Amino acid sequence: MRIYRAKDYYDMSRKAANIISAQVIMKPDCVLGLATGSTPVGTYAQLVEWYKKGDLDFSEVKTVNLDEYKGLDRSNDQSYFYFMAEHLFDKVNIDFQNVNIPNGMEMDEDKECARYEAKIKALGGVDLQLLGIGHNGHIGFNEPNGQFDRTTHCVNLTQSTIEANKRFFASEEDVPRQAYTMGIKTIMQANKILMVASGEDKAEIVKRAFFGPITPEVPASVLQLHNDVTLVGDEAALSLIGSCQS
Repeated sequence: MRIYRAKDYYDMSRKAANIISAQVIMKPDCVLGLATGSTPVGTYAQLVEWYKKGDLDFSEVKTVNLDEYKGLDRSNDQSYFYFMAEHLFDKVNIDFQNVNIPNGMEMDEDKECARYEAKIKALGGVDLQLLGIGHNGHIGFNEPNGQFDRTTHCVNLTQSTIEANKRFFASEEDVPRQAYTMGIKTIMQANKILMVASGEDKAEIVKRAFFGPITPEVPASVLQLHNDVTLVGDEAALSLIGSCQS
């Protein structure tokens, strides 16, 4: 595992974008696993900036997103498809035929999960998976005390996750209660994993995930078993762990 300590959020975003851009340059038709949430926004902004400068080409890149709310149409401004279009897809030269996100409007859970898992396999798997980390250690929507051997599945969101996400909706009642997500097994099959973490409020869970016991109570702790993981965090997020690479 490699840990890179960034000075602040901007530096974290730039360091993470460097790793992703290197993957795209080395393998122009790579499969990127992408994440949503506030933490990766700066990373996407940096990638867009480098694209506009002519340093990056996304024309052959394929993407698979970690998750999507069940019951939200792609046009809904709180859907993760909308988020990705707003922060990355609409701002670079990616082919939307190469963009893959779970279909939140498919009510048949077994059908959608099987379709998405088959799509990832058909692409040859994920070359680089970007992750954030939830306050309870979730990655994707894999909540505490879930199973490490699950592939893409539908989850019931915990109250803490609903609480964390309600700021994006008009009211708590509007927050979806379910989501489709890549499972831990699917995430762990990526060739490389890149996690970004920012803020003092993530310091405790980062310490538990990377330096505590491997347990389903902290889903991200399973990443200790992956052979190619990079953690990029700002000073605040890494404040409870020892000296790191810079």
